[in-house]
Amino acid sequence: MEIPVIDLSRYLEIADKLSTDPVILSGQIEEFGSWLSELCKEVSQILRETGALVVKDPRCTAEDNDKFIDMMEKYFERPREFKLLQERSHLHYQEREKVLFFGMGGENFEDVKVLMWMIVLDDKFWELGWFWVLDVLVEENRFVKWGYQVGVTPEGVEVPRSLVDEEMQKKLKAMPKEFQPSTPSGPDPKWRYMWRVGPRPSNTRFKELNSEPVIPEGFPEWKDTMDSWGCKMITAIEAVAEMAAIGFGLSKDAFTSLMKQGPHLLAPTGSDLSRYGQEGTVFAGYHYDLNFLTIHGRSRFPGLNIWLRNGQKIEVKVPSGCLLIQTGKQIEWLTAGECMAGMHEVVVTNRTIDAIKLASQQNRSLWRVSSTVSGAKHTISSIIILLDLGARNLLKSKLHFLENLVLTCFILDHMQLFAHIASDAVLKPLGHFVESPLASKYPLMCSGEFVEQELAVINLKGNKGES
Repeated sequence: MEIPVIDLSRYLEIADKLSTDPVILSGQIEEFGSWLSELCKEVSQILRETGALVVKDPRCTAEDNDKFIDMMEKYFERPREFKLLQERSHLHYQEREKVLFFGMGGENFEDVKVLMWMIVLDDKFWELGWFWVLDVLVEENRFVKWGYQVGVTPEGVEVPRSLVDEEMQKKLKAMPKEFQPSTPSGPDPKWRYMWRVGPRPSNTRFKELNSEPVIPEGFPEWKDTMDSWGCKMITAIEAVAEMAAIGFGLSKDAFTSLMKQGPHLLAPTGSDLSRYGQEGTVFAGYHYDLNFLTIHGRSRFPGLNIWLRNGQKIEVKVPSGCLLIQTGKQIEWLTAGECMAGMHEVVVTNRTIDAIKLASQQNRSLWRVSSTVSGAKHTISSIIILLDLGARNLLKSKLHFLENLVLTCFILDHMQLFAHIASDAVLKPLGHFVESPLASKYPLMCSGEFVEQELAVINLKGNKGES
């Protein structure tokens, strides 16, 4: 199956003229003709059924993509010691001796071993004064830090969700053999560079998620290249978000209004095919993205597999000059499961081997670079507790009085941009999706809180892949 290619050109010509008022927009759709309604419905339908969309945006050219990949290849080819200078694993690091909880009082938490934590102060609880300080029992060799939200993430740090999620493992075993993902042997053997794209809020409770970017020495073109490509990819995501919203019967800015000043990430990965070029090597294990939408530029080496909503596994082929967009967990939340987060992996295939041979013959780089941007959303106040898997159920049972406490885990992806909902915005089903029978599975939740929880499982916290 080939994923349909949607040309954004015609929509972009009239996008600025479209109103955010649903009543006015309805009249404009009739005025412009049936093509607009049909195109937007096609976008929403493809995202619903496949979780992926290939788009052609005249603002994002093949030349832009090549310029970006050329620079990233040069960076990833630099020695490990050089790249580690851009590592920022200390961000998100929290004091480990004490943890602040809010509660009703009288609860005994001393039998809970909290190994990671982050607290978002809930104004309501704070005003009522329901709090106490808890001594935390920490096993030194298992404590995990937060980090890797700017700068470089070394290989061997990101952990595939399929390695740590027992429920997912059961589902994978039940899949038909031909659709099962490849089995990783450990953390992903890929490097990643996190670069913040777009403006950040001046006042936010999630400062670590909105940290300043890191620029490596010896790359004078770095900032301009990263900002230019990242911003162009974000504009493509915004156009698709508008079209999807219209197609779903929501206001044009239902999604994009939540993306403003989100912690969007240009997150290219680098995989050394000269070391890990054996067929079957898993560079990014089976997972979904925690953000709103993820956009991929075309890589010079194939290997990206995705799973459609019906469970079918397909290898993605992105035409030159096109971009691949995938649904993340945040859009699943906003649509009450109408759009499910798209599952995917990056594996060395026979097509990858052919590309390696050709690159070797042409004396080109053997680093597989992916250009990825993620888009995100805003956030509610609540308590975030990131803890040892064995303690999760126990702690949750003790905190049963907090209805919006969600203890969940997620994983990131491979040349991408992660477009996020702004950290301080609220995740909840939008518009008519609130009436969905599945809406209760997606409770009101702060976006930044959600991201913090998701990062716990993918290991972007500085523990070098140890457990």
